[in-house]
Amino acid sequence: MTKTLNLLIEKTSLTRRAGLALAASAVAAAFVSASLALAPTPVFAQDKTSVKVGIMSGEDEDVWRVAVAEAGKKGLSVETVVFNDYTQPNEALERGEIDANAFQHLPYLENQIQQHGYKIVPAGFTAVWPIGVYSRKVSKIADLPEGAVVGVPNDPSNEGRALLVLQTEGLIKLKEGTGILATITDIAENPKNIEIKELDAGIVGRSIDDLDAAVVNTDWALKSGLTPENRIAQEAVDGNPYRNFIAVKEDQKDAPWVKTLVSAYQNDAVKAEFDRVYKGTGTSAY
Repeated sequence: MTKTLNLLIEKTSLTRRAGLALAASAVAAAFVSASLALAPTPVFAQDKTSVKVGIMSGEDEDVWRVAVAEAGKKGLSVETVVFNDYTQPNEALERGEIDANAFQHLPYLENQIQQHGYKIVPAGFTAVWPIGVYSRKVSKIADLPEGAVVGVPNDPSNEGRALLVLQTEGLIKLKEGTGILATITDIAENPKNIEIKELDAGIVGRSIDDLDAAVVNTDWALKSGLTPENRIAQEAVDGNPYRNFIAVKEDQKDAPWVKTLVSAYQNDAVKAEFDRVYKGTGTSAY
């Protein structure tokens, strides 16, 4: 009788342990399932068949009409959104109002990222416009008089770029170790006592008649009615860090539509229109 009772107790205990084990497994499985359900779904770059691209007003509108047509041949519908202010296209891209923009070089984007924390990256190069020194009062930069008033763009990346051109031409010398974001406070030597006026990039070229010279981005020079004949100096093209590019949100950089958009710009048809519009003042950079 005792032996039989012991066997019954052992059997009951084993059954209970097995039941508890099964229950524990069920709870664990339910917990894992719930955890997976609550876990964020991985975000992958999504393909698109229709995108909006922010560009600057002016000559680039003509160039992008050809790029839009090329994109259409590849099955991508592109709508250009035109801006008149350099500060707007990155903000619009960050907010998701547009899918890409094409107007800036890397020093400018890096400065914008530092200021605003944008998650924006280059996707493909477009062109480079060597910044130049323009004047309607002298034909050679060496002829600028003592105390000449020279305008430069006032945004961080382009001001540094302008000052580096003035340094290359021997008008000023910047402090040792000064980078591409130099400002007028970084000027160590100014032998001609040049007065440097910081003006908005879109205004400096239009102010040329009130200045002895101005360092002007090529696209703004064209808009201001300045010509290559007014250009008395220019930065080098070789090794230029100021190549412009198509930019997209970081999480979209590997999306197929981005590759299609870049290829819609980087081709002979667009290059021919670019050369026609910019008349040799800019150079394709891909």
